[in-house]
Amino acid sequence: IYSQFGKEAKADKKYDNYAYIDAIKIYEKVAEKGHKSISLFEKLGDAYYFNGEYDKAEKWYSQLFAMPEAADAAPEYYFRYAQSLKSVGNYAKADEYLTKFFQKTNNPTGAELVNQKDYLAELQKDSDRYKVENAGDINTEYSDYGSMFKGGDVIFTSARKSKDVFQRKHSWTGQNFTRLFTAKAAEDGKLSEAKEFSKDLDSKFHEATPVFSKDGNTVYFTRNNYNEGKKRKSDDKVTKLKIYKATLKDGKWQDVKELPFNNDNYSVAHPALSADGKTLYFSSDMPGTLGQSDIFRVAINEDGSFGAPENLGEKINSPMRETFPYLDDKNVLYFSSDDHLGVGGLDVFESKMNKDGSFTSIKNVGAPVNSPKDDFGYIVNTQTHIGYFTSNRDGGAGSDDIYKFKESICLQIIKGKVTDISSLQPLASAKVILMNANMEVIKTIDADASGNFVFEEGIECDKKYYIRAGYPDYETKEIGVATPLSSGETRADIALVKKAPPIVVGTDLAKVLDLGIILFDLDKWNIRPDAAVELEKVIAVMKEYPKMKVDIRAHTDSRATAKYNMKLSTNRAKSTLEYMVKNGIDRSRLTSKGYGESQLLNRCKDGVKCSEEEHQKNRRSEFIVISME
Repeated sequence: IYSQFGKEAKADKKYDNYAYIDAIKIYEKVAEKGHKSISLFEKLGDAYYFNGEYDKAEKWYSQLFAMPEAADAAPEYYFRYAQSLKSVGNYAKADEYLTKFFQKTNNPTGAELVNQKDYLAELQKDSDRYKVENAGDINTEYSDYGSMFKGGDVIFTSARKSKDVFQRKHSWTGQNFTRLFTAKAAEDGKLSEAKEFSKDLDSKFHEATPVFSKDGNTVYFTRNNYNEGKKRKSDDKVTKLKIYKATLKDGKWQDVKELPFNNDNYSVAHPALSADGKTLYFSSDMPGTLGQSDIFRVAINEDGSFGAPENLGEKINSPMRETFPYLDDKNVLYFSSDDHLGVGGLDVFESKMNKDGSFTSIKNVGAPVNSPKDDFGYIVNTQTHIGYFTSNRDGGAGSDDIYKFKESICLQIIKGKVTDISSLQPLASAKVILMNANMEVIKTIDADASGNFVFEEGIECDKKYYIRAGYPDYETKEIGVATPLSSGETRADIALVKKAPPIVVGTDLAKVLDLGIILFDLDKWNIRPDAAVELEKVIAVMKEYPKMKVDIRAHTDSRATAKYNMKLSTNRAKSTLEYMVKNGIDRSRLTSKGYGESQLLNRCKDGVKCSEEEHQKNRRSEFIVISME
């Protein structure tokens, strides 16, 4: 998107009657004179990075990270620098900065062991998200697990004794072979009236973990490698698991068939369906598995045939076990793993599926769903926020038990407006991108005709996000947004700077150049080195346009007396003027004036309690163009 914006800007030169400032050229001139600042190099690097010119971005990010102060740079700069380093073939250094990025963001991909000091506290952080309790009297001393929705009922797996006269036991567990049972779900999620689901699907061995099509007429379920009276074993003499399909006809489950990608030499188990019924997810140790078992998916074609199974990759799968997938109707994938950092045993993790089918970084759902024991088989109704999972945690009826939960949802909305930084006019249809703390894109939208944008889905409380806005002929800008602990709305207004804005009488060069605050030491007016970097940008513009005249205006906040603030701002304006004269600007081209606290930009007048950020908006320097001739 942003590369295209850049191409359009170069191709569409319609401002021949004006003078223009190419802010990047100005920044480069300042940098080439030997001036250094974190802000300067960040802006230069970003200017190229957002336009896909990563090799040029690498030059400026390299200078950024050569500064000792860059150790405190925002995490996203470590990520951008690493990506830029890859573009020039420096993979070793890219890995170094990606590792630093992982360390700063607690990204679980490639950084789990780096951050293991704090991960337990992090997993306890959202402990009030769930209210967990036993699912009801359906649990027994035997293994009860693997629940799934079917209309108003919940179908689950159990090793409890059957009504059959004879029931075989599994030699590995000492329990009965499992069968499918059904239970009624009350309004609060409690399960009761458990009874066998259907003898049509029963065999001599295990049946487990069903999933149903939306119309309820098709079921996929797990069974041992046994069908039509025949049991098969792998080359190493083990009866593996397979997924079978059956169709409901005339009130009976018929045509039980194994899926074509099953194999006698590996297990395929625990099916789950996408909301549209077009994709089947499952767990397997088939060839191509990254660990002991991985999550795969396979397309279900319109004619009922299947595509080729696809491993979900390293973002989801690990060298250990990933199993029991479940995809809700908002395309959030839940699964269990005994790798990644967790509380213990199998833990439940979640990952949002993007529109292109890729997944965001996984997140442990935390306590109390996860415990020191095995926790798996997570399902949830996104309308009621009631769901179920299985655990063998202490305090249950015995073996594996099914637990119900009520999810307490903290709803956040991020709203904002994209405007021109100088005119404050809205930028209609600006491209706005929402990213998570790991710089992964969550959603891309267009602002409306008034420049407004709203992100309503996928926003969590107490999280860090990034909002990036772009518009033709404007510099792309990205801001960080931290959502609060409670539900509500978070504002994220973004003001963009034109890539080559016109200079006319009345233009404030501070806005055009997006200058940082001209900082002075307390009660002083001498020019500090960091302020000099900003002033050099103005000097570079005035040298490029030798007839330009500028009025320097200094403002303070309302703290201290009005008389003192007027004197302080006057001295600071004069000091700024003298610095510019000393560095090559003719005195006749400059005027200066201090305004003290007389032109506040907000409510923060005497007697009004304001935050430091609010006061900071009033402490500013303006460089107003008063003549171009």
